[in-house]
Amino acid sequence: MTETICTQCGSKHVVIHRKYNGQKLCSKCFRKSIEKQVLRTIKKEKLVTKGDKVLVGLSGGKDSVALLKILNILKEKNIITLEAVTIDEGISGYREEGIRIAKETAKALDIKHHIVSFKDKYNFTIDKIMEAEAKCNDAQHACTYCGVFRRQIFNQVARDVNATKLATGHNLDDETQSIVMNYLEGNVNNMVRIGYKTLSQDKRFTQKIKPLRKIPEKEIGLYVLESGFEVHFDGCPYAHESFRMEIGDFIRETTLKHPTIMYSILNGFEKIKPAIKKEYMANHTGKPNGTCKKCGEPASQDICKSCKFLEKIYEKIGE
Repeated sequence: MTETICTQCGSKHVVIHRKYNGQKLCSKCFRKSIEKQVLRTIKKEKLVTKGDKVLVGLSGGKDSVALLKILNILKEKNIITLEAVTIDEGISGYREEGIRIAKETAKALDIKHHIVSFKDKYNFTIDKIMEAEAKCNDAQHACTYCGVFRRQIFNQVARDVNATKLATGHNLDDETQSIVMNYLEGNVNNMVRIGYKTLSQDKRFTQKIKPLRKIPEKEIGLYVLESGFEVHFDGCPYAHESFRMEIGDFIRETTLKHPTIMYSILNGFEKIKPAIKKEYMANHTGKPNGTCKKCGEPASQDICKSCKFLEKIYEKIGE
């Protein structure tokens, strides 16, 4: 019988066996490997440069807390400055715990923390929207609304605090789901935008970065547990109804028999992305973003998607 020991230090207290590369690691070596891999990704992909002010999307969940903690390593070395923003979508029984943890995490690290709620900004909550949607024949999914409004808020806060980068906790699972989902939907416009960082020429958009992009979700969960971080593990109650969740279930099930499948999807996509992007851009040159006539935010049309949604929502909820 083969003895299970850490392949890095020889410790017998192994906490993970990475089937995709054969590594067996103790808690200390595992935590170091996660931090080293994320910091290496940041350096290799040039996600931050010295003097950057990074705004972190902090939900209080495992991904965003892990991201903030690792980026804090760079803050303590005086390479970057950090601020965090938490968005309260108004999901009763779910968001409250995440906000509490986000507050405490930011305070413990002495990081300035902003909280923006849908209720204060738009005068409704996601719960109220979905209550109205349940009465409609053409109901939209919560994720559709949430994604548009969250992106708008993130960009506005980043601009208000003069952040040079906006960091989100997208992990390997998230990225592979996006690749497969957009492929199945034939959404090439979204596919060519998937990457470590956004490349918009419009200076009104703060560049988004994804330092956790190559870390599996399960490993992030183990990292926060082994590090003793308090995080909010509960999933959004509306997410289980989404197409993304179905794709995620399929990929996770496939991973059980094929441990390297997520890395294969990501690496394969990175190889073909330049060709897809070249072909797509040749036929979709597009035009520079204009300005939404209603809210003044950047928009590809006269009225931005957020304002179109707001008009529809206010009509449904009777505002």
